[in-house]
Amino acid sequence: MKKLLLLIPFIMASCYNQKRNCTDFKTGKFEFSQEIDGKTETSVFVRNDSLQIETFRGKTDTSAVRWINDCEFVLQKLHPKNRAEKKAIHMKIVTTNENGYIFEYAFIGDTKKQRGTVNRLN
Repeated sequence: MKKLLLLIPFIMASCYNQKRNCTDFKTGKFEFSQEIDGKTETSVFVRNDSLQIETFRGKTDTSAVRWINDCEFVLQKLHPKNRAEKKAIHMKIVTTNENGYIFEYAFIGDTKKQRGTVNRLN
């Protein structure tokens, strides 16, 4: 009986799968909001299979998109203005829903990951 009770948490945990329909979000128009210096800032971006064009604080940047698999990709700015902008960013879609996704991101080589939420606009 004790063995059965010990197995129940493992059985319940194995039934839970996070939804990840990443291919639904490879292309489209999206919005990402984050808090910077106590103020919510929003960027809007359009992504196709190989480019992402983002507008943030009235400035537009274009990045190359290289898909690693259906849920992970690397962003690399095409026209960096300084050394920091030359760093590529690894993005990983963690979960999806009908309106958007939650992702983790970090500069390549950096161990500190951050999370964000993206919503589809179209």
